[in-house]
Amino acid sequence: MRARLSALPTLAALTALALAGCGGDPSATPDGSESASATASPTPSSAPPSPSPQVSLEDQSVPLEDRLTQAMRTVTSGTPGAQEVREAALFEQTTARDLAHGSKAISDDVLRSLGKPERGQLAADIGAARELMMMTDPQPKLPDWKILTPPTPDELRPLYRKAQQETGTPWEYLAAVHLVETRMGRIRGTSTAGAQGPMQFLPSTFAQYGAGGDINDPADAIMAAGRMLANNGAPGDMAGALWAYNHSDRYVAAVSAYAEQMKRSPAAYDLYWHWQVLYRHQDGTMFLPEGYPQKKPVRIAD
Repeated sequence: MRARLSALPTLAALTALALAGCGGDPSATPDGSESASATASPTPSSAPPSPSPQVSLEDQSVPLEDRLTQAMRTVTSGTPGAQEVREAALFEQTTARDLAHGSKAISDDVLRSLGKPERGQLAADIGAARELMMMTDPQPKLPDWKILTPPTPDELRPLYRKAQQETGTPWEYLAAVHLVETRMGRIRGTSTAGAQGPMQFLPSTFAQYGAGGDINDPADAIMAAGRMLANNGAPGDMAGALWAYNHSDRYVAAVSAYAEQMKRSPAAYDLYWHWQVLYRHQDGTMFLPEGYPQKKPVRIAD
């Protein structure tokens, strides 16, 4: 079987379109809204691929497994925030979401063609995307959000670790909740249920766990999340703790998948930090750039 996936513009091209002005429900998470990705014609291989360092992620003549492997290695070895790292992470993110939309036979074919580290990462991300997409439908309106520039990976990591030290909640799970709720702080908006801030707390719940802090402050919100998860079973019963955070087995499965990847590899944390805000609108999947709504969304897939 040979997979065929739609071509995706680079992050640079998407940003340029957003700056040029080309062109829901605020409670919908970005994970449940994503689609995407790259054209592929993978050829199964028993050995890990060794792509050329000059391979273009947009070159549809290059097998998808080579482009995915290069993208993940770029994230691992690159400088966080660098353009090539941002584009590589977007490539993996959108490929995973596109494969999640398609048949299991196609995604399995792609996964078989990858080396072990890349296969594990992509399989987890496809599975999580499938869970989260089942939680939301395409929305008729664009969200009333602001898309911000998030704190850097090095700024966030100590906040997660401090919360782990004080509450016992594993930092990888805090990062995974942060990822699913607001793309690690990129999304600023209030859900239809009234949840707010980078960890999406109801004000009444934050009053219980926030220790008088600021619901919109990353340090205060992450610490409050650690307290809430610990109060509901973390670290011994992470599934129960996450279910208390969001009463959905699909949410629990997705957050757990992301957290376990971050436990497996430090590169997974860097990958997830670079993931962008993609929104599932009735007219297609929209890329919401940093600076939205002043910077216009760009449709990247139907």
